[in-house]
Amino acid sequence: MKRCAVLFLTLLFFISCTSIKVVTDYDSKTDFSQYKTFAFYKKGIDKAKISDIDKRRILRAIEVEMLAKGYQKSENPDVLISIFTKSRKKVNVDKRFYYPNYYWYPPYYFERDRIRITKHTEGTLFIDFIDKDAKKLIWQGIGSGTLRSTSGYKKRERIQLFVKEILKNYPLEKETK
Repeated sequence: MKRCAVLFLTLLFFISCTSIKVVTDYDSKTDFSQYKTFAFYKKGIDKAKISDIDKRRILRAIEVEMLAKGYQKSENPDVLISIFTKSRKKVNVDKRFYYPNYYWYPPYYFERDRIRITKHTEGTLFIDFIDKDAKKLIWQGIGSGTLRSTSGYKKRERIQLFVKEILKNYPLEKETK
């Protein structure tokens, strides 16, 4: 029983850590079924203030998702895809929290007037879809979530998760009114 509780709490911790808030917006007059090909908009991507390695990770993840949706990468695309990133430091201040009293057995938890400060970085990834011919933004996906200072494989996984969650709602079919 104790083992199940530990497993449940561990799972709950990981689920809460991986949450990504996603918001999408699009031009409701756009017929998304007309788009079949894509390419990356280099001028927009060059402005993203992240490392070149992370840019390549993001672009690879976007490419995988778009190919899975049936799009083709092309030199003469219907849609240009651009990215933009932001990050900010967040500080949480908890005035009251429980902590164990180790002087008694079993340890009792009780409330004290103490301050606990936690810091983390929240990252935001913007993915923009631009109609190449009309030169207008047709769809935008924004994903925000906690960034951890990880490297290599874990970082690639986190980026793939961000992109997958953002692109979950794309492409949209033309709305019928």
